[in-house]
Amino acid sequence: MESQTLKDSRRYDIDWLRVIAIGLLLIYHVSIGFQPWGRMIGFITSKEPWAALWVPMSLLNIWRIPLLFFVSGMGVYFAMQSRSWGELLKERARRILLPFIFGMFVIVPIHLLIWRKYYGMEMSYNWDPGHLWFLGNIFCYVLVLSPLFYWIRKNENRAWVIQAKEILSKPWGLLLTLIPFLVEAVWINPLPFELYAMTWHGFVLGLLAFFTGFCFVMSGEGFWKMIQKWRWLFLGIGLSLYLLRTFNIQSFPPSYLLATESYSWILAVFAFGSLYLKGPSKSLRYLSQAAYPVYILHMIFLYLGSSWIFPLDIPIALQFILVILITFAGCFGSFELIRRVSFLRPFFGLK
Repeated sequence: MESQTLKDSRRYDIDWLRVIAIGLLLIYHVSIGFQPWGRMIGFITSKEPWAALWVPMSLLNIWRIPLLFFVSGMGVYFAMQSRSWGELLKERARRILLPFIFGMFVIVPIHLLIWRKYYGMEMSYNWDPGHLWFLGNIFCYVLVLSPLFYWIRKNENRAWVIQAKEILSKPWGLLLTLIPFLVEAVWINPLPFELYAMTWHGFVLGLLAFFTGFCFVMSGEGFWKMIQKWRWLFLGIGLSLYLLRTFNIQSFPPSYLLATESYSWILAVFAFGSLYLKGPSKSLRYLSQAAYPVYILHMIFLYLGSSWIFPLDIPIALQFILVILITFAGCFGSFELIRRVSFLRPFFGLK
């Protein structure tokens, strides 16, 4: 009976958003290879930049990573329903910490060595979590916040928790949840805002998003119905602030405006996702299982594809398409192997 209840309460829109966010992450990383600053952050770059790609990239880059932190916090809420505190930590250590350590010492060195070889550098490697910094952050959040989460769950029928849920089901409740993000943005004042990897900005913002995502999904249907009702407002605010910074002559807009824009886009994504991304499917089951290994592996195939394609004298748009195809084909081809080999599965976060 309990398992059936958990099955019925599962939010497939959140599963879809996780899959979509990982897909956008791959495309965004491919796009970095066509930006003149890509090599400065350790990417293999094309000799011919493609400036037009920056338009969609700049729209995505202030909310794509925070969205994943929100979704991760939501996932912990559902995981807690059938696990004790110790079981949750053990499960997250197996599915997050183990792939993080494995990836840091096995996966990341491979793509960094491909990068160094492409640019004729010394073939050496220093300890670096690379793109897997996200996993390290998530595991820290689980360790820090899970005692608080279980305490809230234990008191879920208390008046103060019920009142908190009611507040989060009101539009003005969202303004209260926005305040910590504004404080973080003003306090740390990150330049640029989208620099999340291994920064205090990324860590604190991720912690806030992880906790807020947990609170959102705990609030139940009242929250989802409210954001569905106001979805066009969230979309309008996000788009307006994006256009403002796009056509503003200032190099760096105020951090509090970027935090507000990021939050608006995320609320819009959750609102539209909850309306249109419904129900289980074979595609969702497959992609949900593939998302984690694809995320862990994608930099290897991105760097391989870049090193093969960028020296070719072909149109820049064709380079972009070919690198995407190689990245996705390599990732999903590897996933098909990994999911069939039992001893490999735990290293890529699979049960």
